[in-house]
Parts: sequence; C-alpha cells; structure tokens
Amino acid sequence: MNTHTARKEDRLPWYKHPAPWLLMLGPFIVVVAALYSAWLAITSADGLVVEDYYKQGLNVDRTIALSERARALGLRAGVAFSPQGIAVRLSSGTAEFSFPKALTVTLSHPTRAGLDQAGTIFRAGDVYRGEFRLPRSGHWLVQIEDDGKTWRLMGNVVLPAQGEATIGVVTEK
Repeated sequence: MNTHTARKEDRLPWYKHPAPWLLMLGPFIVVVAALYSAWLAITSADGLVVEDYYKQGLNVDRTIALSERARALGLRAGVAFSPQGIAVRLSSGTAEFSFPKALTVTLSHPTRAGLDQAGTIFRAGDVYRGEFRLPRSGHWLVQIEDDGKTWRLMGNVVLPAQGEATIGVVTEK
C-alpha cells in the first residue's frame, strides 16, 4: 500500500468508516429496547393491582373467619375436572353440618386475572355438579363457598389433574 492511498483513507469523514457505526449499534439497540419497554408499561394494564385494595385488605379478617369455620366443620372437598364440567364431593367431620343446595366455585389464576372464572354448581345426590368452562393447564387457586357464604374452602390445583384434587382437611377430635 502506498502512502498516497493511506492518506486518502485518513482524510475520509468519520461516518464513512465502519468502526464508529459498529460501536454505536449496541447503545442504539439498548435505547430502542428501553423505549419499547416504556411503551409496554404505559399501554398494558397490570392485572395484579386492584383499585379497591384497602377494602380488600379489610376483608382479610372475614376470609380467615370463613376458612376457620370450614376447618371447625371439618370440611373437605374432592374436586374433579372433566370435559363436561366440574364435580365436587363435599364431606364433613361433624354431624351437625347440613349440605347446601348449591356451591359457588371460583377458579383464579395466580398471575392472569383475565382467566379467572366463577360459577354455581348444584347438588345432584352426594356430588355437586355443574357445567364449567374448563381452564387452561397450569396452577389454579380454587375457592369453594356455600350459597349462604358461611364457610369457605381454599386450595391449589395443578391442571390437568388426574382424579380428584382434595381441598380442606377433616379435623380429628
């Protein structure tokens, strides 16, 4: 290479060299990713945050009392999911328990509130059955209440489940 060619390259403006562009590419990608992340944060709703968080916090004592009532009654529910819907077999460890005509079942996804669903199932013999829009596979929180909302059973189910999932424990006296 002669000195005349090298000097001509040195005289080129900076933007005609590839090295500065390669060095600027990394920070440029980071800026674009940050702007995209900011756009996502602004335009999407946070499903985990509720507007009435204070009121829901006040209901914690009531929720605990309903769960304690279910424990005192020795309630246990066997929950089975099928393509036709949901079936709940309810049992009690106490003789004074009267089985309600209907149960309210709530399926909640731990992180995606849009997938939550609730429904009422009715007693048919010794099992409560009802049509239910079956959830996707994964981890689900199951809540079962009587129609008078005097007790509540809460538990976790991983779907698809084989057989019955047991919620609640029969207390031994």
